[in-house]
Amino acid sequence: MLKLLAQIMFLILCKGSLMTDKDQATSDEAVGFGYSGEESVSSASGQPVGEEQTASTPETATFFPKWRLVPNLQPGQMIAPDERLPMGQSVVMGVQHVVAMFGATVLGPLLMGFDANLAVLMSGIGTLIFFFLVKGQVPSYLGSSFAFIGGVVSVTAYSGSGLNANIGVALGAIIICGLIYTLIGLVIWHFNAKGSAAAVIERLMPPVVTGAIVAVIGLNLAPVAAKGAMASGSTYDAVMAIVTMTSVGLVAVFTRGMLQRLLILVGLVLSYLLYYVFSNLLGFGTPVDLSAVAAAPWFGIPTFYKPEFQLSAITVIAPVAIILVAENLGHIRAVSAMTGRNLDQYLGRAFVGDGVATMVAASVGGTGVTTYGENIGVMSVTRIYSTLIFVIAAIFAIILGFSPKFGALIHSVPAPVLGGVSVVVFGLIAIAGARIWVINRVDFSDNRNLIVAAIAVILGAGNFTIELGFFKFEGIGTATFGAILLYQLLSLKRDNKKS
Repeated sequence: MLKLLAQIMFLILCKGSLMTDKDQATSDEAVGFGYSGEESVSSASGQPVGEEQTASTPETATFFPKWRLVPNLQPGQMIAPDERLPMGQSVVMGVQHVVAMFGATVLGPLLMGFDANLAVLMSGIGTLIFFFLVKGQVPSYLGSSFAFIGGVVSVTAYSGSGLNANIGVALGAIIICGLIYTLIGLVIWHFNAKGSAAAVIERLMPPVVTGAIVAVIGLNLAPVAAKGAMASGSTYDAVMAIVTMTSVGLVAVFTRGMLQRLLILVGLVLSYLLYYVFSNLLGFGTPVDLSAVAAAPWFGIPTFYKPEFQLSAITVIAPVAIILVAENLGHIRAVSAMTGRNLDQYLGRAFVGDGVATMVAASVGGTGVTTYGENIGVMSVTRIYSTLIFVIAAIFAIILGFSPKFGALIHSVPAPVLGGVSVVVFGLIAIAGARIWVINRVDFSDNRNLIVAAIAVILGAGNFTIELGFFKFEGIGTATFGAILLYQLLSLKRDNKKS
């Protein structure tokens, strides 16, 4: 069945891309420059992202690219976004991308009390939406965004275990956030048709600001991770959380290749098995209950949830749109660096695709989505950037989303294991922010950069909250807008000198 679906998608796309051989530039394909982002922010060679590329994206008269078949893949050979592998190899690569996104895409909804099964389903649908809106030119997978976790936990008062009882309130706010994100994308799309809009984004969010915002996401979530790691407060749960962290670390350091890339997933599975042995077989701690897994059918329609729109929740979660812009921009720049193609012309389309996918996902109970650094990492290792592979990956995710047994297995993960993984993941997010500073050689001897980063990090980590009329900004939102505005304020004197 899966192979048949993939073949049908291939035929449809290839037929559409081969309608004509005439090349023609489109109005929205003006190239721009700039940089910001979350992770995967350097090229494959280790050079900072944002340098002018030597090759440009081919322009086509058709909506989708004319994917050229590469029948014999040579060692070290790069497969461009507008190239494709034979069906068998493409399916294998698609499965690999599903595995790469799986750990984070599942962990995100679990930490917010969302249905992880539904989140996986909507990640596949969101990826197809993104693929269509970027005209099949930008290789990316859309999975659960961690940027929403802090806001969702805050507005829903989520306890950290089980299904979130106030999920509807979070969904409504996420939809509005996605709408704002989409509107930003439409503006960028419009200005990219006339020139470069990327330079404007970079001016508003230079690496010092972007790095601070990303670091804040991880630091703001630190209490959530620590609380989850301690679980019931027993020594046994704390020890198992430490075992989980250690397992992830061992996989990260002592494995190689694809196994190392899947450190979160592999570490989680290993820790799950260890917890099962010690709890269910040896009698330590609370046993894992697999009765729900056994009772769940293999295939079924997931449970959907209705959004609720509350202004108090919207004001907390809506600012996440700025963070999503930074994430998406950084990921596109990373892909541009690795492929040698400047993809800035598709920035507006990418933002709109991500925003629409977020709205669609949240309208039925899924999490907000974003482009995934994990999948960019896979592309960096394999040097295969064919966008058709992400269509196959999306189909795989959709099929998994219609399996209640798969969802029940996800929700059976013990709290200490989930908490231990959270410590690692949130820590990695915080370090990703510092990585942006390092890669872009942010000068902290410059007091402007020093003050902006220092204030933003503490505001976010301390969850500084401010209310302005009907609007309420907490932690991440305060740090995001604070960093952007403060940087612009402290740049006024320099701008006056230049003029």
